[in-house]
Amino acid sequence: MSIARLSARLARVRSAAIEANVRRLAERAGDAALCAVVKADGYGHGAATAARAALAGGASWLAVATIREALEVAETADSVGSDAPVLMLAESAPGLAASASGRCSSRVRFTVASAAGIEALSAAPGPTRAVHLKVDTGMHRMGALPAELDSVADALRTAGDRLRLEGVWTHLAVADAPNDPFTAEQLARFDDALARLRRSGLSTGVVHAANSAGLLAHPNTRRDLVRAGIAVYGVPPSTELEGAIDLEPALELVSRVTAVRIVAPGESVSYGRHWWADEPTRVATVAIGYADGIRRDSGAAGVEVLVRGRRCPIVGAVTMDQLMVALPPAIADEATLGDEAVLIGRQGADEITATEVAQRLGTIAYEVLTSISSRVPRVPG
Repeated sequence: MSIARLSARLARVRSAAIEANVRRLAERAGDAALCAVVKADGYGHGAATAARAALAGGASWLAVATIREALEVAETADSVGSDAPVLMLAESAPGLAASASGRCSSRVRFTVASAAGIEALSAAPGPTRAVHLKVDTGMHRMGALPAELDSVADALRTAGDRLRLEGVWTHLAVADAPNDPFTAEQLARFDDALARLRRSGLSTGVVHAANSAGLLAHPNTRRDLVRAGIAVYGVPPSTELEGAIDLEPALELVSRVTAVRIVAPGESVSYGRHWWADEPTRVATVAIGYADGIRRDSGAAGVEVLVRGRRCPIVGAVTMDQLMVALPPAIADEATLGDEAVLIGRQGADEITATEVAQRLGTIAYEVLTSISSRVPRVPG
């Protein structure tokens, strides 16, 4: 019997949905190649599953954040016979990049963002390495600033045959807000940086700026390549972009009811006694908790769970392994041990999305999905 069958908590992942989403995104990208971002364990869906489905859907590049992710995803691409490059989206610490370079196949592309990073990578043993230069146009997280472009260009020329500049890219800070003028300002800065690099004698190669939001809302960000992340998994980058393209959510998070009891008026539920029953209330215990990625304050934030197709509010503090929900009168006498509880996904005529959960928690769907812990088995949906 598989370990997944022994678990009361499961994340069901539909590869077909990821494949369909990538196909639609690739169509929207037009002549630009599509890079599927599968970092953070495929946004919580499983990196290998996401990579295989994305490649089947037409992605010609894959992207990750760390060296460990690059090695895993490159192995997955090898296993399906794909020649898709794997782009690392962050410049690694100089010592780490140099030591890892020899472990990564030639399909792995390193991002460089500083003269020091370029010098360290060029000194590493191994074959000529294709790199992408990250330019900071206003995100101010990582990338070469305008004042650093000359020194970065010098470092790339000095690297000679050790490094080959394959592409130049930037990242957009507010593309998910379609009317924010800062995206246009970032693109103007990016175009200026590209022109400066070309005047210095460098070929900028594959130019890319668009993330999921850029792809959907800003056609002028679609250059040679677009990097689609959250949309690959069927989730809009923001509520403002819901419906911008037809997407299929790829993940369902489910658990089981393990206890049902009546809580008398004036009695409390869970640690801290933050919730009391005003009337006799049938409360169900569900076998999933904050160790699985469900925020401890979900009940106070108004997060709900579907049981027998009905919305049931989480009551009291979520505990490490379990949470409690109040059963509405319509199903209070029907719900029983073993009933499926849906935290993200559809049950009956209703659906709870990652976006809804995020809104109630005051965060974004990215965090909700990537917080689902490794203790939750990922199984085919």
